[in-house]
Order: sequence, then C-alpha cells, then structure tokens
Amino acid sequence: MPAIKYRKGELTYFVNLNNLIISIPAILYALTIHEYFHGWTANKFGDPTARLQGRLTLNPLAHIDIIGALCFVFAHFGWGKPVPVNPYNFRNPRRDNVIVSFAGPASNFVSAFLFGVLFQLLRNTSFIPVNISAFVFNLLLTGVIMNLSLAFFNMIPLFPLDGSHILEGLLPYRMAVKYKGIERYSPFILLGLIILGNYAGISILSIILGPPIHYFLKLFTGLRL
Repeated sequence: MPAIKYRKGELTYFVNLNNLIISIPAILYALTIHEYFHGWTANKFGDPTARLQGRLTLNPLAHIDIIGALCFVFAHFGWGKPVPVNPYNFRNPRRDNVIVSFAGPASNFVSAFLFGVLFQLLRNTSFIPVNISAFVFNLLLTGVIMNLSLAFFNMIPLFPLDGSHILEGLLPYRMAVKYKGIERYSPFILLGLIILGNYAGISILSIILGPPIHYFLKLFTGLRL
C-alpha cells in the first residue's frame, strides 16, 4: 500500500507501512485482539480449549505466528497463531462455530472504527505537541489499516481463514460437506493468489480487498489512500 499523505495546518504527515516502528505495535495489537476474541467467544459458548491452553490472554507472544507476522510487514496481509477450538463442546456446533469464527474479524473491524474515531478527535485538537502528533496520527492510521486488512483478509472463504468456517456453517449440510471436502486444496489456492499475483505485478488480493479497505478507511478517518 502506498503512503498516506494529509495536511493539518502547514504540516504534512505520512503513513509508511514499511516503517517498523509504526507497523509492529499495530500488527501485534491486530493479531492479538483477533485471536483473543476467538478464544473468548469460544469459552463463552462452552469450549474452554483456548483458555486451558493459555490462549485466553492479551499477551501478544501467545498469539504471534512468525510467518503470518512477516507477511503482514511485507505484504500487508497476514495471520496469527490459530486459537484451538473444539466445536463439539458447543451446544449448537454449526451455529456457534460461525459466531466464534466471526468474532475475530469483528474485533478487528470494531478496533479499526475506534482507532478512526480517536484519530478524527485528535486531528482537530491543538494540545498535542507537533513533534509527537505525527507519530500518534501515523500510529492510529496504521492501526486502522492493519485491523481492516486483517478483518477482510480473514473473511476470504478459503481454509484455514475464518471465512471458510463461516461459509461452511451457513451452507446447507450437504453443500457444507462437499465444501469441506475441498478445504485441503484451499491453502494452495490462497498461496497461489499471493505469489502469482505479486509475480505478475498485480496483487490479486489487493484488487479483491482494496475497495472495502479503502472505503472504510475513508469512512472511519475521512482520508483515502
């Protein structure tokens, strides 16, 4: 994604997602809140697996997948270490698994909204010193982008992303069985979308996910890429 440029008075600020000082805390937050709410929701619906394995925590070290985090840094799409869920502990396994799967992306979407609201409130104030404001605004904007990216990326209906579990739970049972039968190919399809798109110079994922990310970025912050 390109840098974001905006003006406040005579100052010009830039958001560069290659700036690790800005990116790393935003990535850690987005991945942690995503996985935490998977585990928290599963626990509320009767599955204590994540809690018993120490995953019901806001400690980023419990949720970070190194490869997924690196993909976030370099490709701006990534993932965390999946939270273990046993749907057989749910009262209604199909329904509850859909809700648990949706909880992760939903937590990122709500986080992006809150970061956006805070950004808009602060950008219209003058009490923040100039030498601090650029860092704070860039951190908030990067938080919005990272959370939106993780939310929409995980809604892709390809295993092991959350979207695959959501779609499986919403399909009629016979169709869900057939859909589950092809999930072993889904990681290769997803990897192909990433590698082949970048190799061709056109990121297919950016084409798919860019419009909703840009739309909500503008809606939440008043800015656009």
